[in-house]
Amino acid sequence: MKALDNGWADEGFGRVADVFRRDFEEYGELGAAVAVFAAGRPVVDLWGGVADARDGRPWSAETVVPIFSCAKGVVSVCAHLLAQQGRLDLDAPVSRYWPEFARAGKEAITSRMVLGHRAGLPVLERTPGFEEIVAWTPVVRAIEEQEPLWEPGTAHEYHGHVFGFLIGEVIRRITGLTPGAYFRKAVADDLGLRTWIGLPEDELGHLARLSEAEGRPPMPGPDSLPVRIVTMNGVLVFPGLDEPHGWNDSAMLTAEFPGAGAVSSASGLAALYAAAATGIDGAPPLLGRATLDDALREQSSGPSWSGFPDLGARWGTGFLLDSPGFRPMLGPRSFGNDGAGGQFAFGDDEYGVGFAYVSNRMVGHGDGRATRLAAAVRECLRPA
Repeated sequence: MKALDNGWADEGFGRVADVFRRDFEEYGELGAAVAVFAAGRPVVDLWGGVADARDGRPWSAETVVPIFSCAKGVVSVCAHLLAQQGRLDLDAPVSRYWPEFARAGKEAITSRMVLGHRAGLPVLERTPGFEEIVAWTPVVRAIEEQEPLWEPGTAHEYHGHVFGFLIGEVIRRITGLTPGAYFRKAVADDLGLRTWIGLPEDELGHLARLSEAEGRPPMPGPDSLPVRIVTMNGVLVFPGLDEPHGWNDSAMLTAEFPGAGAVSSASGLAALYAAAATGIDGAPPLLGRATLDDALREQSSGPSWSGFPDLGARWGTGFLLDSPGFRPMLGPRSFGNDGAGGQFAFGDDEYGVGFAYVSNRMVGHGDGRATRLAAAVRECLRPA
């Protein structure tokens, strides 16, 4: 084991540590962390920089940060766990579990369509206010009332926040728990994960503060579909991190926004994917081979319904798949999700890996920090 000033890496993973150091030099990292599990045990746990640029508070092993759409991976693990237990049929109509959903042309929509971004519901047409959104039920009612934007199953468009609320309500109808509470009960508490959908108030002192990188490309206008998707029609502020209802607002992070509002440490997120793919410390994997085979079948790729440029993303059921032109992972058995600003996490049952990188310097999709780290992991491994 190679001890470092801020964490450690097994000798066979020294290249990951080298790349992590260079990211601070070459990308101007503010604060960041990377964690890797291999064969069910931690092999890399590194952090550095500052958690809050205002006062210089250092990043620590306990630091957590908003992970944006990496939350979709957390929700998807929960959905596949319920499917594996026989409690959720991903190809049954959502209305089997949520009868009020079956209106306005949504009768045939399945959970798999939602998880594959094919349900025709990428954004709400009605706009609940912030207090209604954090109350949960008004969003559920808005989803019930909405008509799909296209014939479900015939096209795809990134489902942003609706993804989390819709699958989250299915989870709630089956288990009686909101998705954040179910995740803690079914997975996170037993594993001791520092990962939450709805950050507890007593963890706010460990929260890193996000900062915008200089020269970050501007967002399109507020009426554009991508902006409506990520801001829930302007109710949530992005960028504008420090404004009310921006992503440094504790009111955002302590509420349940299951499509994009999870908060985690790198080690918590890497451990989740390791647990899903291989199991940890000799325990069986959370998701068996047949479950992962099902999750890894491609559902969506190519140009989206709105004609948004094809960036090369490939989607399985709830997870981003290995996408060499967009987010390269390790290979065809990789499954994960990335998030705004550069956050990235994935698992791979062939390589026996759980990986996560998080940062508080918001650069954007496609920046090289996480990609270089994932490539370093690939160089350190051979398929299990």
